[in-house]
Amino acid sequence: MTLTAPTEAPGKPVVRLGDRLFSGTARVAAMLIMAALAGVAVFLVIEGLPGLTAPADIYRPAHDFWSYVGPLVWGTVLAAVVALVIAVPFSIGVALFISHYAPPRIAAPIAYVIDLLAAIPSVVYGLWGGLALAGSITPVIDWLYDHLGFLPFFAGPPSVTGRTMLTAGIVLAIMVIPITTAISREVFAQTPRLHEEAAMALGATRWETIRLAVFPYARSGVVSGVMLGLGRALGETMAVAMVLSATPVVTLNLISNSNPATIASNIAANYKEATPDRQALLIATGLVLFLVTFAVNFAARLIVARSERKVTR
Repeated sequence: MTLTAPTEAPGKPVVRLGDRLFSGTARVAAMLIMAALAGVAVFLVIEGLPGLTAPADIYRPAHDFWSYVGPLVWGTVLAAVVALVIAVPFSIGVALFISHYAPPRIAAPIAYVIDLLAAIPSVVYGLWGGLALAGSITPVIDWLYDHLGFLPFFAGPPSVTGRTMLTAGIVLAIMVIPITTAISREVFAQTPRLHEEAAMALGATRWETIRLAVFPYARSGVVSGVMLGLGRALGETMAVAMVLSATPVVTLNLISNSNPATIASNIAANYKEATPDRQALLIATGLVLFLVTFAVNFAARLIVARSERKVTR
């Protein structure tokens, strides 16, 4: 029989004053953010509820709230989707070039310029899109109509002004690129070096290494970046209002003058001169945008959590 020395019970971890201060500050900051979010939601509900039961003439040319907000929701989602279709491949490609292909003396200036795009005010993007891009893109619109007019996206008739959903989507894509690129670049750079070296040691090419080692590791981060870009596109106001020639329609056509407005641009264009009943209606549409954005972010968190579980298995 062997005797073992009694083990001392583990003591409580030492908590320093700095740890307590940091923990308390982080907790207060999180609670303030939640309180602000709750305050916005309460304001939208209280001020927007009268807009749901306003007199019928307030909804003109629609006849009720849901027929009024329906085209706006469609326009908001359509503009955001067009922006993501354009921006996401470009953002991922630029992020990969900066993190894995370009030499440091080239990667650093490119990353700096991409980050600077986020500092440009949206009104500047709107001016550029409405005054420069809209006129320059009309030959592209005509080409799409002539060669791809059998698709519902380019069925026409083509716009002669260029103020189309396609133009608005391009402007939004340029505004989304800095966010998605920055997050994707940082996630790609955090890929464990041993994973990449192991793939190369097995004979993988550079692209195979990225596809087999980098993308699986960075999937959740890329999804997060894309969803942040989607949130920016859904809530953008001035750039879309200054570019888009909007009408209350629901259509897939991206190159005609009949384009649905977005919720944010519709509020910006009509709120200043609106009557109290009309203001309540516009606030109610803002509540719908709040719920749509919340649902998108919630779905993004689910996707990210699922991707993280797959990576850790």
